[in-house]
Amino acid sequence: MANTGNGAAMTADELVAAGIPDQWYALLPADWVKDEPVGITRMGKRLVLWRDADDRIHVQYDRCPHRGARLSQGHVLDGLVTCPYHGLQINPDGTVAKVPAYPGCKVEGMHGVRTFPSVVKGGCVFAWFGEGEAAPVEFPFEFDDPEWSSFICTATWKGNYMLALENLVDPMHGTYAHAKSYTLAYGAQTDEMEVEKTDHGFVISRTLQKGVNFDWTEYAYTGADWVRLDLPYPKGAGPGGMFRILGYVTPIDANSHQVFFWRLRKIDGWQRDLWRFMYKSRLEERHWNVLEQDRVIVEEAEVPESELLYQHDIGVTQVRRLMARRAKDYLKSLDAPRVAAE
Repeated sequence: MANTGNGAAMTADELVAAGIPDQWYALLPADWVKDEPVGITRMGKRLVLWRDADDRIHVQYDRCPHRGARLSQGHVLDGLVTCPYHGLQINPDGTVAKVPAYPGCKVEGMHGVRTFPSVVKGGCVFAWFGEGEAAPVEFPFEFDDPEWSSFICTATWKGNYMLALENLVDPMHGTYAHAKSYTLAYGAQTDEMEVEKTDHGFVISRTLQKGVNFDWTEYAYTGADWVRLDLPYPKGAGPGGMFRILGYVTPIDANSHQVFFWRLRKIDGWQRDLWRFMYKSRLEERHWNVLEQDRVIVEEAEVPESELLYQHDIGVTQVRRLMARRAKDYLKSLDAPRVAAE
């Protein structure tokens, strides 16, 4: 066990279940942050997101350094997040900018609110949950490739976030859990799985069919955990070929998590306009129905103390192994003696 810095000793398994620090996590779609502060909970921390006068989004602890009121209950005035209790205004770096009720107050210029390094990618706000300088992060190339057109959807699910992540690295469940869905009602109900290691993780795939159903998932860790998969689409779903999904999962607390799914097609010109129209008018509801099937299973699951796993679960065991290794490395770094600067 190692002390995580808040007085509690944790095992690697407990750390994985809580969410491994020192990495990037998705928070919420950027267009949800408008003129007023937005309060959320992620990784067990209450956060406030707000836009400054230059339209940049900032992520900070949702707590005024004066009396602890929630900054998310306040407003953005003069490009600064402003506490609803006594009107203190906070800079993006977490220092107190103004105390309007007492100009020249000694707390002006003092640091009082933690600011989390953040970035907007794929229309979503991501933040670094760690100490010190943020580590580099590499996002899926589709976020920056203009050939890919996407929609982002997000939802709050009950239960531990690992259940949702493990669901994504289990291609075989598609044939059964989604047997009545628009795109996944095809393919063999018997198969075997194989794992191919990559530079950043692995690809888990069915061996007896390709391009038929939910046949493979790529899991990667590049400063954040994410997955990629392709689904074949009927011709009636419009132009664009394969339908791609990118997924992230973020712990909210011990009993809930936020799922993020980007739905993408590689398409341009008038066909892009057609695909986007068809998605909003016909396809989006069907996709939410598939997610609802997953949500019900994940939320109602009661994981046995001794799971009876078999060959199809090699994606699940692989992602558990990789995350346990990262958790152990993190805990070791906390116990490592600090080297004094010369």
